[in-house]
Amino acid sequence: MSRSFDNQTQHERAQVALTILRVVLGCLFIWVFFENRRKGLYSPSGYSGLINYYIEKGHAPQLLKAVMGFMANHAGFAGPMQGVTEISLGVLLLIGLLTRPVALVAFLFLSTLWVAEWGTSWIWELLIPMFVALALVIGAAGRKWGIDALLARRSPRSVLW
Repeated sequence: MSRSFDNQTQHERAQVALTILRVVLGCLFIWVFFENRRKGLYSPSGYSGLINYYIEKGHAPQLLKAVMGFMANHAGFAGPMQGVTEISLGVLLLIGLLTRPVALVAFLFLSTLWVAEWGTSWIWELLIPMFVALALVIGAAGRKWGIDALLARRSPRSVLW
C-alpha cells in the first residue's frame, strides 16, 4: 500500500471521529434544551432562581457574578434567549451547518457556564464538552456527514466549515 493511501485513511478516520463528536455534542445541547424546558428553567422565575443560586453558592469571579446578576434581573428575556441558544447550537451541530463558528460559540458558551458553576457542580461536567467544541473548531467536523460538506464543494477553503 502506498503511503498516501495510509495518510488518506488516517484523515478519513479522523474526520469520522470528529463527526461523531459533533453529532454527540449537538445531541447533548438538544437534550439539555428539552430537560431545561421541562424543569421550567427558561421561565423568568426558573432562570433567575438558577442564576441566583450560582451567584450565591458558586466561586465565579465577581465580574461574571455581576453579569449573571444582570441576566437574572432580566430573566424574562435572558431565559428564553438561553433556550434559543442551546437548541440552535444543538440543531446546527447535529446537521453540520456552519460547524466551525457554531462550535466556537458553543465553546465560549460552555466555558462561561463552566466558570459560572465553579463550586456548585462536578468540574468535568462541562469541561469535556467544552474541549469537544474546541476540537470541532480546529477540525473540519462539518465536512463529513453534514451540510457543510455540500457547501465545501463550492468554497473548499472557507473557514466556516
